[in-house]
Amino acid sequence: MESTPVSTEYKPGDIAWVLTSTALVFLMCPGLGLFYAGMARMKHSLSLMMLSVLAVALVSIQWYFWGFSLTFSTTGGPFIGNLDHFVGRGIGWEPHPSAPNVPMSAFFLFQLMFAAITPALAYGASAERMRIIPAILFLFIWSTLVYDVITYWVWGPNGWLTVMGVMDYAGGTPVHISSGSAAVAYAMVLGKRKDYNHPSTVPHNVAFVFIGTALLWFGWFGFNGGSAQAANARGIQTIINSHLSACVGGLVWVFLDYRHNKKLTLIGFCTGAVAGLATITPGSGFVSSSSSLVFGLVGAGVCNLCVSWKSKYHFDDALDVFAVHYVGGLVGLILTGVFAQQSIIGLSYPAGATDVPIGGMLDGNYHQVLVQLAAIGSVTAWSFVVTYGILYIMNMFPGLRLRLEDHEEELGTDMAQMGETAYGFLPLLGRNGDEESTGSLRKSENLNAESTCCSSHCISHRCGSTSGAGGELNTPISSGGSTVGGMNATGNASSTTLNLDLHVPRPDEDEDHPRRLPEMTEQNAQRSARLARAHRHSHVDEDESDGSDNSR
Repeated sequence: MESTPVSTEYKPGDIAWVLTSTALVFLMCPGLGLFYAGMARMKHSLSLMMLSVLAVALVSIQWYFWGFSLTFSTTGGPFIGNLDHFVGRGIGWEPHPSAPNVPMSAFFLFQLMFAAITPALAYGASAERMRIIPAILFLFIWSTLVYDVITYWVWGPNGWLTVMGVMDYAGGTPVHISSGSAAVAYAMVLGKRKDYNHPSTVPHNVAFVFIGTALLWFGWFGFNGGSAQAANARGIQTIINSHLSACVGGLVWVFLDYRHNKKLTLIGFCTGAVAGLATITPGSGFVSSSSSLVFGLVGAGVCNLCVSWKSKYHFDDALDVFAVHYVGGLVGLILTGVFAQQSIIGLSYPAGATDVPIGGMLDGNYHQVLVQLAAIGSVTAWSFVVTYGILYIMNMFPGLRLRLEDHEEELGTDMAQMGETAYGFLPLLGRNGDEESTGSLRKSENLNAESTCCSSHCISHRCGSTSGAGGELNTPISSGGSTVGGMNATGNASSTTLNLDLHVPRPDEDEDHPRRLPEMTEQNAQRSARLARAHRHSHVDEDESDGSDNSR
């Protein structure tokens, strides 16, 4: 990269704000990992965190070598850029035409974070059944053939959608529409999860979802606000719009869920806030604060409806990427064509400027909505078709098989692909692949051994048993509980729901010597098998004397 500065003068505040925004967008990547991990089941959570940071590492290398050049070269054609900036060549103190207020090196870093988080969004739809190594290769190819091409169309100096006049301030098409379309293609190629629609397919850690949402919301101030590429009035207006839309989106989602379930859910608020942020993204620097309220209201309402439709039509988008990001981006782009105002655009222009572009329908520019629709249609088609083609070709090679084997899916992506678990001191993997735990376990040691042997898929082969269709759990797993399976009279797994949040200490443990799950040795496994046969026709329950209810 070019390191010799020239005489170009910049305002230090502009550079500082763009670099700060870069750090905020980077923070969104682990935030997304936490958000997705909390929404998924425990045995798949680490893989989603892993993919979020792998996206940053791999795309950063791709972006430095050729990604930035293909996306933002100034001498490219209408479809794709060239390799003028290959391996960081010419990226230094001189400004880029798309960011005249900061050095090109600062613009390079800021746009790098957008490129990194976009493919990570798509992984949410294929969660709980995808192999990690093919997903890594897909990320590298997709960034080049899909993200770089689409972003050049929309933001490249000579991109055909740029020339047409599309209004997309911070990534409605390159980020949300492209990742949402790719998510649909990925989910279709992989197919449904083995236990799709099983009661256990619910978020395993709402606290992770909450923390992830907080990081995403915080980072989105840089995601949208930094797109001004300067510390100016338009950047401030962008942050105001983003915050208001997120607030309205969260409230709308909570109330819509309450209308059906009579419960105020934190998951609902977090999902609605993200939907509001996704919806306002393309219009955040084009619309007024009052208009941003409409973005949050309409965006969250339509996204909530699409989540319901997804369940009705049995489309296995595991973490609602299409319903939240694609639909939110689509609604936001259309509303931008309606509510964009010249007065807001002019906030980034010198006072008295006469070359400020006109807004949308509110300014009498009815043609703008058609331009927005053209951008939605073309980006959707390119992203879906190319993504499907990439995945279809990859899946033809045995070593690049996209989906987990059946037994790996039951075991969980974390153990099958990474050899790790999110909570090393808690989980036992059930016969049907559901998470089990010893948290707040106040049953007898014999029942622990029985349930460990007879309900654990990863240990059952040591006991000479196999899991069958009759081993499915019958009790839903909630985010605050876990299920330990026993054996009933017919040999099928019964279930007892246990509270993971409340840990009642035993007399033989203290703060310095907490209770741990006994190591499962071959001798323990044989002893467990004997205990299982002895208790097959009787149900052990030693908590009756405590008056506790273990069948929640």
